[in-house]
Amino acid sequence: MELEERARQLAENLARVREDMAEAARLAGRAPAEVALVAISKMHPASDVAALFAAGQRVFGESYAQEAKDKREELAHLPIEWHFVGGLQRNKAKLVAGECALIHAVDSLRLAEAVDRKAAERGVVQDVLLQVNSAGEEQKHGVSEAELPALAEAVAAMPALRLKGLMVLPPFFDDPERARPFFARARELKEDLERRLSMGLPHLSMGMTGDFAAAIAEGATLVRIGTRIFGQRDYSNR
Repeated sequence: MELEERARQLAENLARVREDMAEAARLAGRAPAEVALVAISKMHPASDVAALFAAGQRVFGESYAQEAKDKREELAHLPIEWHFVGGLQRNKAKLVAGECALIHAVDSLRLAEAVDRKAAERGVVQDVLLQVNSAGEEQKHGVSEAELPALAEAVAAMPALRLKGLMVLPPFFDDPERARPFFARARELKEDLERRLSMGLPHLSMGMTGDFAAAIAEGATLVRIGTRIFGQRDYSNR
């Protein structure tokens, strides 16, 4: 596909997603501005990111540390707000800490310590979210609800980390309404932590292409949408 035609298609997809997000917010009695779009650009070329930037999108999410680094370098001339949304290995923390505006998926004390250490070495304070695995799915990352308070207290005390909220990835359902209880529970957990820690946690990162309307209805402030904007990914080279 020609780059010009691809850019037009991406801009149209972006506009439709924003319209649907705004409508979901209004139906929930919320202001559309309360919910930010993180365009998940993993496994899509930097040219797609540049085209969407030209269409007005500023926040992009990546899931693989080396790919994120490569795109940041290729697009360093653009003031993009990069988020890291995937599972992060401790030995890859150096590629992400202090390089991304927000890390969505801190899920263990050891990972938090690794990110804190690398951020401190760079002289920055790194914003992070804690990923919660409320459904207890073995194949997914995330701290259990039982272990969440202790991890949150530890992260809140780390000098080079700034705890900003929670991230949740519920089980996949054909009917997105079935995911709503998991989104509602994430909001409850966030509010409980705010009371426990005596601090505000502004973000709930939840909702993807198939269920973002339900997530917005339950309080999402960041929705992570990739496929509806970029199209399907090709995993054959992974």
